[in-house]
Amino acid sequence: MKAIAEAPGKVIISGEHFVVHGGVALVAAIGRGTKVEASRAEHFALETPIGGSRPAGSSPLPVERVVREMYRERSHEPKVRLRVSSDLPAGAGLGSSASTMVAAVAAVSRLEAWNLDANSVAETSMMGEKMVHGNPSGVDVAASVFGGVLEFRVGREPWQVPLEKPAKFLVVYSGKRRSTGRLVSKVSSMKSFYPALFAKLCESATLVTELATARLVTGRLEDLGRIMTYNHAVLGMVGASNEQLDALVDICLQAGCLGAKLTGAGGGGSVLAVAPRGEEEATARRISVKGFDVFVTDVPTGGVRVWTTE
Repeated sequence: MKAIAEAPGKVIISGEHFVVHGGVALVAAIGRGTKVEASRAEHFALETPIGGSRPAGSSPLPVERVVREMYRERSHEPKVRLRVSSDLPAGAGLGSSASTMVAAVAAVSRLEAWNLDANSVAETSMMGEKMVHGNPSGVDVAASVFGGVLEFRVGREPWQVPLEKPAKFLVVYSGKRRSTGRLVSKVSSMKSFYPALFAKLCESATLVTELATARLVTGRLEDLGRIMTYNHAVLGMVGASNEQLDALVDICLQAGCLGAKLTGAGGGGSVLAVAPRGEEEATARRISVKGFDVFVTDVPTGGVRVWTTE
């Protein structure tokens, strides 16, 4: 028997960085993600897109450490082979590490009939996210597990945002990888130097997120675009953007987007943009001729799903 899980990546529409400090973020699962196939084996083995087969004894990746811990907690030997495949670029701000953790945890749980519920999958996956990012908010894992569009605040159950009509977003990869942990630390350092200012920025970020949520729910994409572009400017002020991302936002706007912003940690990674309804694919083509990898994703889309096959 083989257990297969697919977990989506994510985009943050509003509130990144400030969500680590108690602000509210608006996040959506996207139509790209990670697939993990789990099957019986004589010993633990991990096959990844970049590493090939990783037998026991090699330097463990975070996903391997999480899976081994799952077996250790149940006093079982991890005799399992995991095969990982993904269409998410690593270090692109699209939640690739979280989707890998979630898919691996869900696949192993189904293979071993441990029947972890969604909250347990999220809790277990967070162990791996902490290994990768140090002090993550949990927003990436929540989007990958539960799917849809979520308002997320640390310490509170994610709230599903019901849309009056589906939407489409453009995701543009800058081609530059970045370290989430390093950028989170960089932005957080502002809190040490300017605590009162940073506190007000967190409050403002939550208000902006509420505005973005309201516009997305009702399909007012022009207003949402303006909010997103403003959001990008604020993130640039706290050190999350750079010249390359600012230029990419400008390219998106020149191509006809209603708004654009970095998504995720920044410093590279990806830009999220919204185009006039019905013009998403044409707008994406205008951006792609500039040499960027662009795709259009539907919102909302589902969270992790898992099944078995012989």
